[in-house]
Amino acid sequence: MGTFRKNPDAISRLTPEQYRITQQNGTERPGTGEYLNNKKPGIYVDIVSGEPLFASTDKFDSKNGWPSFTKPLDPANVKEVQDTTHGMVRTEVRSAHGDSHLGHVFPDGPANRGGLRYCINSASLRFIPRENMEAEGYGAYLNQVEDIK
Repeated sequence: MGTFRKNPDAISRLTPEQYRITQQNGTERPGTGEYLNNKKPGIYVDIVSGEPLFASTDKFDSKNGWPSFTKPLDPANVKEVQDTTHGMVRTEVRSAHGDSHLGHVFPDGPANRGGLRYCINSASLRFIPRENMEAEGYGAYLNQVEDIK
């Protein structure tokens, strides 16, 4: 695995929606994200830096309109920042190396899985199916991606 960083070439290839969300702290409309209903085994990486963020094993249907996860794949790649915009106090989730806005984390996730809900915009993610993980350099994470029954 190489070094993950904010990659100007990757930023230049973002769609306007991906740019608005990752670089300008935007939010996609609920129910519209590409990965909302994705049930395939694999990992989700930062669309800008490629750093591994979440595993399909930790994804759950929160019924709120955005992909939701119970925990980060590698906590070192996710940073949490207090967000006081829109008259609320929330915890923003950003990629640690790419500094992309990912979404927010809330304390209302499944209690039996730690109680957190990482509510993440599909537009800030790239999904790597388990069968492609080794070839794309993410083989070290294969043991964290189980078959989804």
